[in-house]
Amino acid sequence: MENDLERITTIVRNLFDEYEGPVTPMLSARDVAQWNSLLNVQFLVLVEKEFGIQFSSRQVAQFKNIGELMAALQAKRTPQ
Repeated sequence: MENDLERITTIVRNLFDEYEGPVTPMLSARDVAQWNSLLNVQFLVLVEKEFGIQFSSRQVAQFKNIGELMAALQAKRTPQ
């Protein structure tokens, strides 16, 4: 999971270039001044491409922070 956070951190740093704070599982859109609805869509598309997965609209609507996104990534990898 730590590697996931590193990969997400790279996306955050590239997309939100003005944000210099820490990227932790608790980071949310409220913490980043640049993070608006358009950049949120862009962020999610970049995450989906990076990890080779797709989230449903329902899942995306429930993400409150990076940690919840990471948990959903892990769940998608776990065979059911």
